[in-house]
Amino acid sequence: MTAVRHVVVAVPARDEEAVVGACLASVRRAVRHLAGGRPRVRVEVVVALDRCRDATGDVVARHGVAAVRCDVGCVGAARASAVGAGLARVRAAGGAEATTWVASTDADGVVPPDWLHGQLALAESGVDLVVGTVEPGDGCDPARTAAWHARHVLAEHHGYVHGANLGIRADAYAEVGGFAPLPLHEDVALVAAVRARGRPWVATDTVRVRTSGRTVGRADGGFASYLAGLPTA
Repeated sequence: MTAVRHVVVAVPARDEEAVVGACLASVRRAVRHLAGGRPRVRVEVVVALDRCRDATGDVVARHGVAAVRCDVGCVGAARASAVGAGLARVRAAGGAEATTWVASTDADGVVPPDWLHGQLALAESGVDLVVGTVEPGDGCDPARTAAWHARHVLAEHHGYVHGANLGIRADAYAEVGGFAPLPLHEDVALVAAVRARGRPWVATDTVRVRTSGRTVGRADGGFASYLAGLPTA
């Protein structure tokens, strides 16, 4: 398996000034951790500012990462915009899709320090797609958190798909056309397309991401809507 030389971290955001700073701080820790073991891997972090009317862009700028503005109002298209901008930066630096890894998370997520290191270790073991787990974090009341965990077994070979914790080799991403411009489940569609092509993949709990525990999100029917619908009595 070809070694990874470049990483693109793609983050879609829409009016996330309150949480995107924590997300990017966690990504920065993951980049530092990766550099400790793979100092020659270059990482491009790109946030897609989708119809942001608040100070999300200012927070992103303070963290010193790249941003691309879009006016799509669609998480699938915004996620694809972030990936596309990151891959363009990789190509400008002389990188190739076969040696580039794309890691996807959300603006209200907090990734673990070994997030990128863990994904690349799996990539270099021979997989082209890493499907990670998530769990609700700060802001989720204990009863709702308990109800969520009662319905989710977070383990190896799990059956969940979350755009907040995905990794894919860039040539596999390109082969299936990337994230589709869907308002929901663009992550599920991407994973299904990669699996249909017979690409090697793994579902793992080794690089779990914590997401916001809010019950009002940016997309109806998304993770926040699911949390809101859980019984807490």
